[in-house]
Amino acid sequence: MGRFATLPKAAGSIQSAPLSRRKVHRRRWTFIMDDTATRAQAARETCPFLTAKQAAFHLGLAYSTLKRLRQTGKGPKCRLHGRTWRYHINDIETWSAARARGGEHG
Repeated sequence: MGRFATLPKAAGSIQSAPLSRRKVHRRRWTFIMDDTATRAQAARETCPFLTAKQAAFHLGLAYSTLKRLRQTGKGPKCRLHGRTWRYHINDIETWSAARARGGEHG
C-alpha cells in the first residue's frame, strides 16, 4: 500500500459527490486517519512492534526524521531486534501524546 490510500468509486462515495476540493481533501484525510487507527488496533492485537518505516508512517514523519530523533535520543522508545529497529505501538502513541501542545485536542 502506498503512502495514501485510494478511495472507492462506488455510488455515494466521495469522488462521485459534487463537493469542493477542500471538502474532499478533508474527507480523504478522515478516511486515512480512520484506516490508520484501525491498522494500529490490529497491530496491538497481533504484533505490536513496527519497523522504523512503519512507525514513521504512523507518526506522519519522514523515515530520516525518525532516524535522527532516535540517534539524538529525542524520539519514541525503540528496541534493536537483530539488525532492525522496532517501535512498540504503545511507545509511539505515548511519545506522540507527550509532545501534544496547545488547545483541547487530546
